[in-house]
Amino acid sequence: MADFVGAVDQGTTSSRFMIFDHDGNEVAKHQLEHTQYLPKPGWVEHDPIEIWERTNVAIQNAVRSAGLQASDLAAIGITNQRETTVVWDPRTGRPYGNAIVWQDTRTDSIAKALERDGHGDLIRRRAGLPPATYFSGGKIKWILENVEGVRAAAEQGHALFGTTDCWVLWNLTGGPNGGIHATDVTNASRTMLMDLETLDWDDELLSIFNIPRAMLPTIYPSSHPEAFGTTRTSRPLSAPVPIAGVLGDQQAATVGQVCFAPGEAKNTYGTGNFLLLNTGTEAVRSEHGLITTVAYKFGDAPAVYALEGSIAVTGSAVQWLRDQLHAISDAAESERLAKTVDGSDGIYFVPAFSGLFAPYWRSDARGAIVGLARYHNNGHLARATLESICYQSRDVVVAMEQDSGVHLDVLKVDGGVTANDLAMQTQADVLGVPVSRPVVAETTALGAAYAAGLAVGFWQNTDELRQHWHESKRWDPQWTEEQRESGYAGWKKAVDRTLDWVEVE
Repeated sequence: MADFVGAVDQGTTSSRFMIFDHDGNEVAKHQLEHTQYLPKPGWVEHDPIEIWERTNVAIQNAVRSAGLQASDLAAIGITNQRETTVVWDPRTGRPYGNAIVWQDTRTDSIAKALERDGHGDLIRRRAGLPPATYFSGGKIKWILENVEGVRAAAEQGHALFGTTDCWVLWNLTGGPNGGIHATDVTNASRTMLMDLETLDWDDELLSIFNIPRAMLPTIYPSSHPEAFGTTRTSRPLSAPVPIAGVLGDQQAATVGQVCFAPGEAKNTYGTGNFLLLNTGTEAVRSEHGLITTVAYKFGDAPAVYALEGSIAVTGSAVQWLRDQLHAISDAAESERLAKTVDGSDGIYFVPAFSGLFAPYWRSDARGAIVGLARYHNNGHLARATLESICYQSRDVVVAMEQDSGVHLDVLKVDGGVTANDLAMQTQADVLGVPVSRPVVAETTALGAAYAAGLAVGFWQNTDELRQHWHESKRWDPQWTEEQRESGYAGWKKAVDRTLDWVEVE
């Protein structure tokens, strides 16, 4: 048996490849950013060719930097930005246009029409999702209706759909020369097209969206020794390696945080925030604005489900301070700048750049900074930006407790923002519960590696994986209950100010 497992982590802002040893320790990593295209207000796109090329380079460089060969890898897992939609020609491997990113809101009218035409309840019941711009089904429909020639190509079998896991997998396994067109249950559950009970594409949902079934990938378990094939030799690896696990990024982080028991939860702080609560083999239907999703399915074992609270803009609000306002030079400076003041002093920043996701689901909302006085400076704005991440997470925790009856004793956290001590202390203060970060903070890639390693016997079971989890740091709440409730009441007022800002057709 080879000594390592690799993981492709194809994210919203970058693609990277990580290598882990049997104890779950990072051995090597290479990461490359890709371009964010913003052609119109509300539109967010990526170039699929750029994503594939940079994933390819990341794999080569990570293996080389560790002094390893392809034969040293027992398996590879893939994790990805989930709802981002690619449609391509399988004969040439050329996309029919840029990928439509999960943050993109151009499908507003499609989502609203689904509700208006009475399809909303069926989609919620069957797919576990509300009709929203977030999910892939509306994006596929938009491409079929607006990109010239794609509808005809799809009907002739010359157009394939995939989320970015599927796109990377197809290219890794040969592309036009026999590439495997497949995805896993977690990514399929983000489309509005999969039945949560059967774990297969649903003909009635496909009919509602008018999407040809032939476009769609085969759905497999998240961890499977044979389903996803092997890498083709020479590019990017010199020998075939099994691709044995695929998980959407937030489900991968749930696995990486070893949240294998019902009631265990994690919160990932990336471009957005995603809080998942394991509900076991029961698909719990939310009545408070959350998503019912597949957490993972390992081999022939029953699928495990989760309640999820998806927040569109958290880490990307810090990126906005850097790239659009030029208030900071890098993400780490947000903490230094925020520490120049004792608090936000009445400022609230609601970064509803793409509307509000869970638990509000309001595409008519737009970003707002409220409570400004001439006294305030960029330190207060930086502080309010970090607080916005934490208040949005509290919105989701409140909804999750209402749906599940589970009160969190501790929140496991991961992702880039967790390197910001002030943000994590603020999160503990806002929630009133301890916040815990693991030693291996790259839990998304680790979860994909775990799924692949379990499939090929590199790890025997989830109990073995639990032994690898160790706490790096814990933040305990310091605010009084009065501070906590007063701050949250102000946040709710600020959210109200963002609503009904844009007209939705």
